[in-house]
Amino acid sequence: MQFFLDSAITSEIEYALKAFNIDGVTTNPRHVQASGKPFLTVIREIARLVEGTEKTVSVEVNPHFMTYEEMMPEAEKLAAISPNFVIKLQCVEPAFRVMEDLAKKGIRVNCTLIFSAFQALQAMRSGAYYISPFIGWKEANGEETRKFVEEIVTIRDNYGFDSQIIVAAVRNARQIVDAALLGADIVTAGLSVYQEGFHHPYTREGIEKFASFWDKTPYE
Repeated sequence: MQFFLDSAITSEIEYALKAFNIDGVTTNPRHVQASGKPFLTVIREIARLVEGTEKTVSVEVNPHFMTYEEMMPEAEKLAAISPNFVIKLQCVEPAFRVMEDLAKKGIRVNCTLIFSAFQALQAMRSGAYYISPFIGWKEANGEETRKFVEEIVTIRDNYGFDSQIIVAAVRNARQIVDAALLGADIVTAGLSVYQEGFHHPYTREGIEKFASFWDKTPYE
C-alpha cells in the first residue's frame, strides 16, 4: 500500500518525503488556502519537490467549473506544468467525458469527492487513473465505510479496471489499516494522522522500561 500526504504545505511535504518517504501528494482548495500562497505558485513549488521521481501530485481544477468547456482547457493547462501532476476532477456528470478525453491524451485524472460505489464505477469506466472515495466525511455523518471501500475494490477487480483506489479523508491509523485489509491501493492523510499512528503509548512505555533496565546494567 502507498501512503500519500494530503497537504499543500511545502514544509510538511519536504518533511514527509525525508522522514518516511511518502509515495505521492494530494492537494485540494482547502490545503492550498492553508498554504497562504497563490494556487499556481504552490503547485509549482510542490512539483519541484518531486521532480525526477515517479511520485504523483494531484492538483484540482477550479471547483466552480462544472462544464466540459470549462474543465477541459484548465485540466490541460495544469497537466502541462509537471509530468508528475494528476488532475483532480469532481465526480459530476460533465467530468466523465473530460476524463475520457484526457485519458486519450495521456493525462491522468483523480476523480475526487466520491461517496458511492456507483460513482466510483462510472469514474472507472471513464478511465480515471485514481478513484478517491472519501470515508471521513461519511463516518462523521454516521455512515458505514468499510463496505463502501470493499464494494469499490471488488468492482475494480471484477472487471479489471486499471484505476487505483485512493482512500481519502482518512482521520486515523485504524482507517488506514482497514483500507489496507480491504485491498485499496493508496491512502491519503494529513501529516498528523501518520505521526499519531507511528506512535503508540505501549511503545513509549516499553522504551521507558527498557531504558530503566539499561541504566541499571553495566555496559562493559
